[in-house]
Amino acid sequence: MTDATPPAEPTSKPLVLVAACALVDPDGRVLLAQRPDGKSMAGLWEFPGGKLEPGETPEACLIRELHEELGVETWESCLAPLTFASHGYETFHLMMPLFVCRRWQGVARGREGQKLVWAKPNALRDYPMPPADLPLIPILQDWL
Repeated sequence: MTDATPPAEPTSKPLVLVAACALVDPDGRVLLAQRPDGKSMAGLWEFPGGKLEPGETPEACLIRELHEELGVETWESCLAPLTFASHGYETFHLMMPLFVCRRWQGVARGREGQKLVWAKPNALRDYPMPPADLPLIPILQDWL
């Protein structure tokens, strides 16, 4: 006999696909955006990004979202996949690849009312984040 793990129970929670990006400046700081009032998890800090639209790749999503949210332009060749998060929230399951970007044009500004901060990698845990983002921090810190 073997101690086999039983198969996972199927879930009725919808799968939400979100792409996130760690913009890293020349000083090695990472850009975080604070979720604005009126959105779920308001006040928490996160890596910029957003939900994928139907048929959209994670890279195309980030190029679109970084432009819409921050007013910066980047290219697929500048987005390096690093890791991903898989996290079950109460009403949905989040799957979120995290990309790193060191090259973009423009100055990042919160175009949707969100506050921004450039944080040193060792200070990322000083900013309250959604549960799905927390496991990404040590992997990002090791990479930087």
